[in-house]
Amino acid sequence: MTRVDSGWRRCDYAGMAIQFEHTIVVGKPPQRTFEALDDVGLTPKWLGRCTGIEKLTQGPNAVGTKLRYSYREGGRAGQMDGEIVSRTPGERLTMKYSDKIIGVVVDFRMVPAAGGTQLTHAIEITPKTFVAKLFSPLIRRNLPKQTTTAMEKLKVLLESSA
Repeated sequence: MTRVDSGWRRCDYAGMAIQFEHTIVVGKPPQRTFEALDDVGLTPKWLGRCTGIEKLTQGPNAVGTKLRYSYREGGRAGQMDGEIVSRTPGERLTMKYSDKIIGVVVDFRMVPAAGGTQLTHAIEITPKTFVAKLFSPLIRRNLPKQTTTAMEKLKVLLESSA
């Protein structure tokens, strides 16, 4: 906590990140796995809460490409602005998203594996507000199931495509 002039105290939430990582093997080569992840139009097919990702930058995806992530969580709909922060075809794709409440970093790493690709999906969620901090235990509890479910849906989507 840090002291501000008014005498009130505020929390520094940067050290309160919620992290989760999950690895699966997908029966497609790393390049094909990367292409599916890089195609933001496919995301709602495997990520349940995602209703769409709008690409705000013209041209092919690249580091710095601006994105707008739309989602539905329970009865609430929202949007987060984001961008691609790391992009190495066939190896890694990282995006970061943010709104007034939370910041999210989504990272995918791909390495060749017997029968396809070892795909690791890492997520880091950082609360920005006191209310978000209050919801942190719920987010921490639900994140593993949400992530593993999404990864299994992505695996089915990839392995059912030509």
